[in-house]
Amino acid sequence: MTVIQAKNLTRRFGDVAAVDHLNLEIAEGEIFGLVGPDGAGKTTTLRLLCGLMDPTEGSVIVAGHEVARDPDAVKDQIGYMAQRFGLYGDLTVDENMAFYADLFGIVGRERRELTGRLLRMARLEPFRKRAAGKLSGGMKQKLALVCTLLHKPRVLFLDEPTNGVDPVSRRDFWAILYQLVTDGLTVFVATAYLDEAERANRVGLMHRGRMIRCDAPRALRNDLDHAYYNIHSADPHKTRQALQGQPGVLSVLPAGEDLRLILDERVVHAAELTSVAPFTWRRILPSLEDVFIALVRHEEEIAHAA
Repeated sequence: MTVIQAKNLTRRFGDVAAVDHLNLEIAEGEIFGLVGPDGAGKTTTLRLLCGLMDPTEGSVIVAGHEVARDPDAVKDQIGYMAQRFGLYGDLTVDENMAFYADLFGIVGRERRELTGRLLRMARLEPFRKRAAGKLSGGMKQKLALVCTLLHKPRVLFLDEPTNGVDPVSRRDFWAILYQLVTDGLTVFVATAYLDEAERANRVGLMHRGRMIRCDAPRALRNDLDHAYYNIHSADPHKTRQALQGQPGVLSVLPAGEDLRLILDERVVHAAELTSVAPFTWRRILPSLEDVFIALVRHEEEIAHAA
């Protein structure tokens, strides 16, 4: 069942298209990751999908309601966590939860049970009496998340929720998201962390307001024309110098103690280059970062040719 549908969604600011004719369908119970650098249009996309901003063109349907025609019905079905969520630093964890429960009209037994369950899930129970301003960055984000979940939304929109958060807290945050999805929640998360996007069911790669590719992470990694190799050499610096500029060599970059070699195999194979510089090679699957860089480079080449 489709729970989010965008058709030709566009938002312009003057002559700049922050979001450019976006078409997207997201199924119920899916974790969808929107990836792109700063300025790619991720936050604008989220705000359009949530009804916090009017589109210049196109339409959005969320949880069965057209956002432009029935924004209040959409807001009842979604949770939105901005990059800087509105926690009150001088209120305790319990007091922040109570404040948002009041906003959502959650009272009595339902409030007690839901608050307790969410705090246990986020492992925040030992900190209920601590002021939010004194929590670590990761715990603040988890508190912001559980506050967003108090009214039991069907769709959760997260705008770079783990930006600046330590790796352990990022892992905990994603563990919570996986648990929520098993309960039927749909999650739309914008992130600049490509390794984090690997955790999503599908990933949309955004560049200059346009969705340049959308698929499952493994499908994206298997769909590149170029070949990727891990190169081990006794003298990586000398090997890199020897390989750079060779026909078919698109890139040679340091990768820890080894090198990452990207080839156009229509021109040359890694085995043929061992005569230029001695090395051992192993073909590898590209990372999402490799995929994104390759696709952006392709987009830039097309734009330059035009």
